[in-house]
Amino acid sequence: MPSKVIVFCPLVDFKNKPAMLMTISPHGYYELRIDMAGGNHTVYLPIHQTGLIFQEANTIGAIPPDVERYG
Repeated sequence: MPSKVIVFCPLVDFKNKPAMLMTISPHGYYELRIDMAGGNHTVYLPIHQTGLIFQEANTIGAIPPDVERYG
């Protein structure tokens, strides 16, 4: 990280909103940097109400061993 993402979050009416994912908190939120009319802002969105799509396509088929999965 950071990684370029597209954000979907009905809580704040984000649909196809470009952003930079800075961190994923173990406390249940994403830290994002988003360009808005007033400039670049830091936004914290709840993981359980937010969808992210990474802008860069996968370059390998296997999941890297250092990726942690939360279930």
